[in-house]
Amino acid sequence: MAVKMELIEKIKKVNEIFKDVRPLTAEEIEQLKKFGNWAEDWSKIKVGKDFKPERVRNSFFFGEVIIGSFEKSVNVDGLILPSGIYRSTIVNSKIANNSLIKDVKFLANSIVCEEVIIMNVDEINCKKGSTFGNGEELPIAIETGGREVKVFSEIPFDWVEKLAYRKDSSFLSQYEEKVKDYVSNIKGDFSIFFPGVIVKNSRLIDSVIVGEFAIIENACKVSNSTILSNKEERTEIKDGALVSDSLIQWGCEVSSMGIVDHSLLAEHSHVERHGKVTNSIIGPNTGIGEGEVTSSLVGPFVGFHHQALLIAALWPEGKGNVGYGANVGSNHTGKAPDQEIWPGEGLFFGLGVNIKFPANFKKSPYTIIATGVTTLPQCVEFPFSLINIPSSVYEGISPAINEIMPGWVLKNNIFMIKRNEEKYKKRNKAKRTEFVFEVFRPEIVDLMIDARKRLMDVKEIKQIYTEKEIKGLGKNYLLEERRKEGIEAYTFYIQWYALTGLKRKIEEILSKNGKVSEDILREKSDDERWEHERKIILQEFPDEKIPDLLKRLSKMQRKIAEDVESSKAKDDIRGKKIIPDYEKVHTLASDDEFVKKTWQETEKINKEIEDILSRLEE
Repeated sequence: MAVKMELIEKIKKVNEIFKDVRPLTAEEIEQLKKFGNWAEDWSKIKVGKDFKPERVRNSFFFGEVIIGSFEKSVNVDGLILPSGIYRSTIVNSKIANNSLIKDVKFLANSIVCEEVIIMNVDEINCKKGSTFGNGEELPIAIETGGREVKVFSEIPFDWVEKLAYRKDSSFLSQYEEKVKDYVSNIKGDFSIFFPGVIVKNSRLIDSVIVGEFAIIENACKVSNSTILSNKEERTEIKDGALVSDSLIQWGCEVSSMGIVDHSLLAEHSHVERHGKVTNSIIGPNTGIGEGEVTSSLVGPFVGFHHQALLIAALWPEGKGNVGYGANVGSNHTGKAPDQEIWPGEGLFFGLGVNIKFPANFKKSPYTIIATGVTTLPQCVEFPFSLINIPSSVYEGISPAINEIMPGWVLKNNIFMIKRNEEKYKKRNKAKRTEFVFEVFRPEIVDLMIDARKRLMDVKEIKQIYTEKEIKGLGKNYLLEERRKEGIEAYTFYIQWYALTGLKRKIEEILSKNGKVSEDILREKSDDERWEHERKIILQEFPDEKIPDLLKRLSKMQRKIAEDVESSKAKDDIRGKKIIPDYEKVHTLASDDEFVKKTWQETEKINKEIEDILSRLEE
C-alpha cells in the first residue's frame, strides 16, 4: 500500500522559507507608519533580511506576522505590478518573498509562499486543528451508510473501487491506518498557499491547502479543502464556484457556479455550469455539467453535461453517459434512502430515463437504455444490449416490462464502441491512473461468452422469453428473433477477438524468426492473454487450419469497417429525409474522420495478414 505523500513532505518544508528573519528596526517602523501602516504590536512583526518598507502600504497587522522581502514584480492578467502588501489586514500569518497581497480585507492564520498573488478577497482564515477535508467519510452508493469511503487528497483512484466493494478486509484494514497517518500529518492551524498560487476576487477562503500554481478566482467560497496542483496541471476554482469539505486533485476545474461539497475530484475531472457534486467521488477525466451527483462513485470518462440526476451509484468503471433528464435516483423506498445502482462500464442512460433501484448492470457493459424508458428494479447480464420500451403488447407480459435486445450495440452501433476507444485515448490527461482503453478484452469477452451460452441453452423455442426462461434478462422480455441476433452478434465478436490474438501471436513468433505450426493452437503457454484467446479458437474452430483462420479474420475485419460506416450512415439516411440541407451542414459517413481512419486501419491489418500468409507458405 505504498503511495507517495508528496504534499506532506512539502508542508514539512514550508517553515524553512521563514527561518532567516529579523525584527524591524526603529527606522523601518517609522517608515511603515509613514506609508499608512499600523500594528497592534510592532515587536511581533518579523521581516526578511532584505526587507524594504516601501512596498508595504496602508495595511494593518495583528499578532505575530512574518513579512518577506519584495523586490520583484508579478504578472496579473498581463499587468505588471510590484510585489508587496497593499491595503490589507494581516493577522498571525507568514508572507514569503515577492508575493502580492492587495485589497484583502482579512488574511489570518495563513502561510503564503513565494510569488503568490492574493487580491480583492474578503476573508482568508483557518480553523485550529483543520484537516483540510482529509479523512472525510463519504457515503458512497448507500446514502444511509454501508460503503463509506474515507478519503485523503493523494489517494490513487484505483484504490477507491476496492474500498467501495469492501471485499478485501486486509486492504481495508491497512487503508484505515494509512488514512489515520495521513490525517495526523496534515492536521494544522494555518491555511497554506504554495508558490505561484493566484487568489482573486473571492469572498471566503477558509482552512485550505492550495497547491502550486492553482487559481481561485471569483469563487463564492472554498473551505476545509485541499487543492492539489502544479505548473503543468493547474487546478482552477472560479466563476461563482463553491467548494467545501472536499479534495480536489491535479488539473481539475470547478467553474461557472459549480458546487463540490464533501467530495473528491480525481485528477483532471471537472464540475461546471451549476453542476452539483455531494458526498461523491468523481473519477479522472469525467465532467459534471448542470446535473447533480450525490453519494456516488463515478468512474473515468463519464459524460454528464445536462440537467440530470445520479444518486447512489457505484460506477468505478465509468466510460458511460448520462443524458438530459435522466433520473437515476430512485434510491428511496419510502422507508429509507438505502438502495443503490451498479451501472457497469460504458452504460448509456438515454434522455429522460427513469431508473428504479436497486439495479445492477455491472455484467451488461456498453448497454444503452433508450430515451424515455422506465426500468424496474433488476439485474441485467447481457453486454452491448439495448433496453427499449415495449414494441408491442403481449399477452401475459406486464406493460411495465421493457424489451431487451442482447448484442444490439455490436450489430447496430459498433461505430460508438470503436470511436469510444479512440476518444478516451485522446481525451486522457491523467498521469497517475492507468486505463485499459480496449473494449474487447478477456473479462468483457467472458461476459459475452456467458451471455451467448444462456441465449443458446433455452429448453424450448418460444416467441417470447422472460427471466423465467433465460437468466439475466432482468425485468425485460426477449423476442425469439432478437435471441438469434444476439447469438450472432456475440459469436462474431468473440471469434474476432480470438483471431486477432492469433494474428498477434504469429507476428510475435515471426519477429523472432521462429517457425509457425499448427501446434501453437494446442500447446499451452505462459502468455495469459494468448491462453484465453487460444482456448476460444479451439472451441469455436476445432478443425480449421491457421491460414483459413487468418483469411476469416481478414473478412471479419472488413465487415467491422463496413459496419462502422453503415452505423454512422444511418444518421445520414434519416437526416436527409428530415432536414433539407442536411448534406451541406453535416459530415457524411463517407467523409467522417473516424470512419476513414477505420478503413485505413482495416487495410493496414489486412495487408499484414497477407504478408503473414505469404511467409507461412514459404
